[in-house]
Amino acid sequence: MLTNAVIFHNALDIAQIAWQLLEAGWEIDPEDLAHISPYLTEHINRFGEYSTRELGIQPEAYDPRLEVDFTPLREQDPAAAGFGTAA
Repeated sequence: MLTNAVIFHNALDIAQIAWQLLEAGWEIDPEDLAHISPYLTEHINRFGEYSTRELGIQPEAYDPRLEVDFTPLREQDPAAAGFGTAA
C-alpha cells in the first residue's frame, strides 16, 4: 500500500509539473510523458523524521485532466513502438 501511495503522489507531482509547463507555453510531447515512470524512490526517506501536523489538512480534489493529445501513441502499434517488449 505504501508503494501505491508513493506512485500516486509521484504521478500527481509529474502531472502538476506538466500543467505548469503547458501554462507557461511549452509544448509537451506525449512520447516524452510515456517514458516517465512514477515509481521514483530517491526522495523517500524510510527511516527519517516526518511531521504529522499536516495529517488533519484536507487535500484539494484531484483533477485528472491533462491537456495533452495522446492519440498518436494510441494509434501506434505497441510492439513497433517498443511498448510490447519486456526490459
